Amino acid sequence: MKVEPHTTWRKSSHSTQEGGQCVEMADLAATLGVRDSTDPNGPILQFGRNAVAELLNRIKTGELDR
Repeated sequence: MKVEPHTTWRKSSHSTQEGGQCVEMADLAATLGVRDSTDPNGPILQFGRNAVAELLNRIKTGELDR
């Protein structure tokens, strides 16, 4: 997948600054992109906005802790 050069990738504030395993997300117009922050030229996963919103809601409510 080709990503526009002006794409802004965001890393979680919970990510460590010392080379920890992190992911970044970006708005790719129709989808949200997710990539490994230590391999910015590597593969990008794409997810629909509704799927990401549902996942985040389930995390926030603790549903996935069970």
